[in-house]
Amino acid sequence: MIKVSASIVTYNNVKYIEKAVGTLLDSVKDKNIDFKVFVFDNGSTDGTVELLNEKFGDDPRFSLRDSGGNIGFGKAHNQMLKIFENEFKSDYHCVVNPDVVIEDDIVSIMSNYCEANKDVVQLSPRICFPDGRNQILGKRKPHIWYLVASRLRGDEPSKLLSYYAMLDADYTKPFEVWNATGCFMFFRTDTFIKIGGFDDRYFMYFEDCDITRTMNKQGKVLFFPDAIVYHVWARDSKRNTKLKIIHIQSMLKYDLKWRTI
Repeated sequence: MIKVSASIVTYNNVKYIEKAVGTLLDSVKDKNIDFKVFVFDNGSTDGTVELLNEKFGDDPRFSLRDSGGNIGFGKAHNQMLKIFENEFKSDYHCVVNPDVVIEDDIVSIMSNYCEANKDVVQLSPRICFPDGRNQILGKRKPHIWYLVASRLRGDEPSKLLSYYAMLDADYTKPFEVWNATGCFMFFRTDTFIKIGGFDDRYFMYFEDCDITRTMNKQGKVLFFPDAIVYHVWARDSKRNTKLKIIHIQSMLKYDLKWRTI
């Protein structure tokens, strides 16, 4: 029996959260997978908690926790470290955004791949828009010029953005990456514990780039196209001034930590 955990952090996500949790739970059909979803609520006031309790409160594969306030993305996900120690020690752990939809049993697919490839510590699935188009996401180590190119993107990716996203790679098979999106991250739990989870100095943004870079020191991190996640990708920081400031602050923390500038 392979044990797999998943954590979702919510903050006023009533619009998406039911579909995220529901499709994730429904997707796991392999009887060899012992699966449980932990949702950490960061102080939602839009009915998220009430909805989750109503829809999933009786499901033994689901657990809702109160984070005690809006403590940020990484710090909230790091609450799993105590759960691994005291309640549910998984073999693999998924970090999942509340605005994703799962169709196939990717939890089993990714678990079985890691069982056969012991040098792999993290997988990053293929991320698509709800209509099936691929999302162009960074896979090389972040650099300020790549990030500027991403903010200024048009309908077609620029040469610089294409390089950042490794669009020249063969997307039909796994390949190593240095940056993986936080909307769905699949970790070997022992390695996640070993590195202490996310660096919670990032309130939100760049914690995914940071942890991927750290995981690369522990083993292989792969883009894994056999698993597909559908992601709304609202890109709120492009429209919200407060979030834009947080995004810039996180970028500077990353650059200073990894000496990229």
